[in-house]
Amino acid sequence: MTAEAIEASPAGPRQGVTADGDGPLRIALLTYKGNPFCGGQGVYVRHLSRELSRLGHTVEVIGSQPYPTLDDGVPLTEIASLDLYRSPDPFRTPKREEYRDWIDGLEVATMWTGGFPEPLTFSLRARRMLAARRGDFDVVHDNQTLGYGLLGGPKALGAPLVTTIHHPITVDRQLELDAAADWKRRASVRRWYAFTRMQKRVARRSESVLTVSGTSRQEIVEHLGVREDRIRVVHIGADTTLWSPDPSVAEVPGRIVTTSSADVPLKGLVFLIEALAKLRTEHPDAHLVVVGKRAEDGPVAQAIERYGLGGAVEFVKGISDTELVDLYRSAQVACVPSLYEGFSLPAAEGMATGTPLVATTGGAIPEVAGADGETCLAVPPGDAGALAAALGRVLGDRELRARLGAAGRARVLDRFTWARAAQGTAELYREAVARQGASRGIGQGARPGARQDLRG
Repeated sequence: MTAEAIEASPAGPRQGVTADGDGPLRIALLTYKGNPFCGGQGVYVRHLSRELSRLGHTVEVIGSQPYPTLDDGVPLTEIASLDLYRSPDPFRTPKREEYRDWIDGLEVATMWTGGFPEPLTFSLRARRMLAARRGDFDVVHDNQTLGYGLLGGPKALGAPLVTTIHHPITVDRQLELDAAADWKRRASVRRWYAFTRMQKRVARRSESVLTVSGTSRQEIVEHLGVREDRIRVVHIGADTTLWSPDPSVAEVPGRIVTTSSADVPLKGLVFLIEALAKLRTEHPDAHLVVVGKRAEDGPVAQAIERYGLGGAVEFVKGISDTELVDLYRSAQVACVPSLYEGFSLPAAEGMATGTPLVATTGGAIPEVAGADGETCLAVPPGDAGALAAALGRVLGDRELRARLGAAGRARVLDRFTWARAAQGTAELYREAVARQGASRGIGQGARPGARQDLRG
């Protein structure tokens, strides 16, 4: 069965055998946060778990707040944190009756001292749960928690561990330090990102690492010191059934769409705002819709005010999948202005709708977007002038829009689907299980920890 057929089919393969021809696996998929409307972790967990289930595997997502949105048939086991960053009261102090154990105390103390506790505290809670459920899973898949609680291998977790690292968070840390206005801000950034020291240590001890691009693979080697032979690249992608062209959705003249967090420097939104100001001198109907939270203060808010773009920039968040896809379909151009991306789901999803793409060459974006002039228009990161020129070319040329849109859609269908991602991920699971079996002296073909009725 092809990857495309699996993705299109609501039904999985027959019971007792997976689409890759081997017995199904029982998978614990860990995610310390799963917000489906902000950041890529929730998107990754939702789509990967669905496609692994369609292959015939049993997937249980184990997560903390904000909990991920999952498709029917994929169970969620909640490991509650104190939810210290919830809206509308982030950085809250819990009431005395909310404390349950020493991990809760550690979580609050880390927040009070300016740190980010969730990767560590989630890993400790997950370790405790997995130990209590020893034998329930054939493999544990960690989605970039990289906390100390996940050390110890199968002896501690009950099954071999596969770890996804989308990209080293040390990259985010450095970009925020570079953007810091003064020593107080730099000190705050260093303290907030103190957890990256833990992630670096845990990553180095991880035997099976999965990442989403060749660029991320090289940076994991350079930034985290992980051995190259322990890292496997498995591209992720778009749900090409949902993210698809629809001629019935009216194109809005001058509309540019981007997915970005206004207060995250590496997303490059401030450069897109500057580019929009330049662009409107020649294309006065040009306007920007940002899928993400509006920052009330900071560089982006200041740029919007400085250039008088209050009526030309709109922020939307919390919209449905259908509304989001229609928003991209209605745009004349999708834009990824990031200084760096470990993969760029927004690029793949926008291309899948047939919307022409303007993107920077930051990080792994070219791996997704393809060659300049063929499947996208590419510009250097941080160059507002080049961004404005590329956006102007696309807005002013209907034939260019049609050509880039069709080529982008074809590229995603060929390379970046969740069905392909699930197949590649399952192969890595089997390697981890086989390696653990070999280390315990189990004969080839046996699967340690698996129930006999699941061996197909």
